[in-house]
Amino acid sequence: MAWKWKYSQKEEMEDMSSRHPGLTGLQNLENTCYMNAVLQCLCSLPQLVEYFLSGRWNTALHTEIGESATAFSCLMSDMWLGEFDCVSPEAFHSVFGKRYPTFSRRTQHDAQEFLICVLDELHEAFKESSRHRTGAEARGSGSGTSIITQLFEGQLSYGITCLKCNTITDKPESFTVLSLPIPSRRVCSLQECLDCFFQPDTLTRNNQIHCYWCGTNQDATVKATITRAPQIIIFHLKRFAWQDKHRRKLSTTVGYPLHNLDLSPYSSAFFYNNAEYSLHAVVNHSGDIDYGHYTAFCKHSTTKHWYSFDDVQVTKIPDSAVQTDTAYLLFYTCKGY
Repeated sequence: MAWKWKYSQKEEMEDMSSRHPGLTGLQNLENTCYMNAVLQCLCSLPQLVEYFLSGRWNTALHTEIGESATAFSCLMSDMWLGEFDCVSPEAFHSVFGKRYPTFSRRTQHDAQEFLICVLDELHEAFKESSRHRTGAEARGSGSGTSIITQLFEGQLSYGITCLKCNTITDKPESFTVLSLPIPSRRVCSLQECLDCFFQPDTLTRNNQIHCYWCGTNQDATVKATITRAPQIIIFHLKRFAWQDKHRRKLSTTVGYPLHNLDLSPYSSAFFYNNAEYSLHAVVNHSGDIDYGHYTAFCKHSTTKHWYSFDDVQVTKIPDSAVQTDTAYLLFYTCKGY
């Protein structure tokens, strides 16, 4: 994809010659652009960077299952030394592939699926069992808490209303990535995608719920609400959809704000804390399903400038270039953390 940035070659060379830590490209190991884009986004998040570069990860690590986490930490350190134009993610790819054989093959994969597996792997490596915690801490994630749950885990509450007796039942569910449907039109906004996700749904026929009070299956409505928003919220734009038994890519342009993302319309009034979210990283997917390419846009935590990461190539870009029609994963961070 040929981008035209509003920076002169001299300005770009001056900026890149200083080699700020965190501006390091990643070698493509043959069809691993999906991995590189996700790793660049994760390794740009200030909270995660501080956790690994400070060495705090070492004390939480379960060494018997921590090989991938250790390799991730080494890669993070290499990327933030500021000494290399690019580094190889070979070591991380190798050990991660042992845990997740699907990703050991050097073929194209879905970036969202890879992201979820990486977050799961890091959580398992660092999680603290709830039996070692007390009070409010112990009421966190049912599978233990970790730096991953502390940063990325939010909670939804599904309000299920029986349409016969009007009894409302709340069903909580944790999430690390919200997969948002895209309206069927050429242009829409992230807010409209959120509207689609959080709109009430009616369950009938084979989807009826069993109502405890009625004692039988009944039609019901279901509405999701955010009851706990995470420090870092990740949105997955569902660009790949099935149509007539064929998988296709939606090319809808989704507009998304760089600052002041408002989640209040989708949050419980009881739990909402007026949090403001700003965009920090984007995974882009260009091309079609079979021959696509992944890149990343990340905001540098020190310079506050945006950069494009296309495997080994790192380029400074203006804020206006961050909005594209290829956005696939959006990483928003909460102001104040």
